[in-house]
Amino acid sequence: MKIKEVMNRAVAVDHDISVKEAARIMSDKNIGSVVALKKGKIMGIVTEKDIIRNVENINKKISSIMSRNVVTIEQDEDLDEAAILMKKNCIKRLPVTKDGELVGIITSTDMIANSDELNEEFLFD
Repeated sequence: MKIKEVMNRAVAVDHDISVKEAARIMSDKNIGSVVALKKGKIMGIVTEKDIIRNVENINKKISSIMSRNVVTIEQDEDLDEAAILMKKNCIKRLPVTKDGELVGIITSTDMIANSDELNEEFLFD
């Protein structure tokens, strides 16, 4: 199964918005993360955990708290590859790209929901 068949819409925000604004967007949209962009390029990702850990920085820019060097995956890759990347990098959210542009996101919850599609061999490394 391909990533594009199970990915969700990613919510992208400008890397210069405040932590407070990112928290509001995440709350309004009932999502666990936002992808920070600068001129269309992925600069980082901010999760609920990042916001909770940085509540004292609520008025600072998300660029000060976001995870950088974001691991991404192309939409035409197999679901197994996403699971391997998530396991290897200890991450729960994986932005999905098409030719380097953000097109979606896949989460650990998506992986669980589609676990019957995974090749179980990699689980036993």
